[in-house]
Amino acid sequence: MKPGRTSKLDRGGGLVLRMGGAALLAAAGAIHLDLYLTGYRSIPTIGWLFLLQTITAFGLAILIAVSRSWLVSAAGAIFALSTLGGYLLSVWIGLFGFREVRTTAGIVAGVIEVAAFAALAGASLASVQRTGSTSPAGRMAAGLAARVRAAGPFPLRAALGITATALVLLGVAVATSGAHGAAAAAGSLRTATVGGVRVLTNSGGFTLYWFAPDTPAESKCSASCAAYWPPVRGPASAAVGIPGRFRTITRSDGSVQATYNGHPLYTYLGDSGPGQAHGNNINLNGGLWHEVVVSG
Repeated sequence: MKPGRTSKLDRGGGLVLRMGGAALLAAAGAIHLDLYLTGYRSIPTIGWLFLLQTITAFGLAILIAVSRSWLVSAAGAIFALSTLGGYLLSVWIGLFGFREVRTTAGIVAGVIEVAAFAALAGASLASVQRTGSTSPAGRMAAGLAARVRAAGPFPLRAALGITATALVLLGVAVATSGAHGAAAAAGSLRTATVGGVRVLTNSGGFTLYWFAPDTPAESKCSASCAAYWPPVRGPASAAVGIPGRFRTITRSDGSVQATYNGHPLYTYLGDSGPGQAHGNNINLNGGLWHEVVVSG
């Protein structure tokens, strides 16, 4: 590539890619912040990772916007790709005991991360053509840039290949992941002592919750809310010694949900095993959630 054409690319297309990539990183960070505030903050380890992702995304977006360094743009591209990788792993095999479900926010964030990688990889390759400095750190960066330039069209082809692969993997993840959490049939409900309190659990020992906005005849938790708070489906039978009324309601999608003492029942995606109650007394998805306490 001729020097004159390289400079024009950096000043024109390279600038557009850099600023666009910065905006996309900020958008991905904003989605993760919203998810953190509306549900993920109560999930052990995952909550802190979401907060770290948000802070890093905003920080990198600012650095990319004010810096013309190809290394900063490259760091942003790698960060976007690694965030997408974390999402794919959490969908397919789970991370730190948490397995993601398919939601609109997750899909949108994934698409934005792929776009951010493509834009920032392009911006990095555009600006690498004019890298040069006399400082020790600058000479090191210039040396790396020289190696990238010496590789010819391969870096660009690699970036395009990674972008295409990332889109395919995201599509596969969306197609194969469940739209809702694992809402097991109610079956025989039990009780367990969690945090010194006797609570109602499903047959697998997972704590059950009730949602304050619900009524005895209607669940107010649907769509993405039901992805994080899977309804307990079907009629429930109580183990011997559990007092209270067990009934069912018909949800808006036509499925049957178990209720206890007039409260539709749910599990919580943030509980990775029996004996946990991470969803107790938190205000998420439009209202307060409480563990189902069993007295007597």
